[in-house]
Amino acid sequence: MTKFTVNGQAVQYRMDPETPLLWALRDASNLTGTKYGCGSGVCGACTVSIDGRAVRSCMVAIRDLEGSFVTTIEALSRDRSHPVQQAWVAESVPQCGYCQSGMIMAAAALLDKNPAPTDTDIDRAMTNICRCGTYPRIREAIRRAARVKAGQEQISAAPPPGIDPADAARAVPSLRDVQPKD
Repeated sequence: MTKFTVNGQAVQYRMDPETPLLWALRDASNLTGTKYGCGSGVCGACTVSIDGRAVRSCMVAIRDLEGSFVTTIEALSRDRSHPVQQAWVAESVPQCGYCQSGMIMAAAALLDKNPAPTDTDIDRAMTNICRCGTYPRIREAIRRAARVKAGQEQISAAPPPGIDPADAARAVPSLRDVQPKD
């Protein structure tokens, strides 16, 4: 069994060592922010950080991760205060949203290595596919996140938190339970 760290927690998956990290994260750890896109390392929807590098999790077997540190979108910042996440919202990057966690992870890894990337640096690092074509906004969000990280700019607030799991589990009234208003 391979031992490594996921989002600060030691893990030891009892799975076939050939299992792609993507499926270990999604199926065994219930970390579904890492998305399945193409399964062949092309689209980048499954991008996570492994030892500080942006990696397509569909392309790495868990046997290859002994001693590694994996970070998924769920742990980038629990309150969505990471400069990339804030800039993503401020620049209205998401449309359909499917590629966003992989894009954000790739952008965060880029800024960790290069705090002031040029447009060429951004284009080289951001090889993820966005079906909605938000590439100009992605580039601007990365520039803005770089300014925030450098202390040159401040974004007024973190994005609002998502739905609390307890709220999501509450029963939603059906239409038959809703009385029309006169």
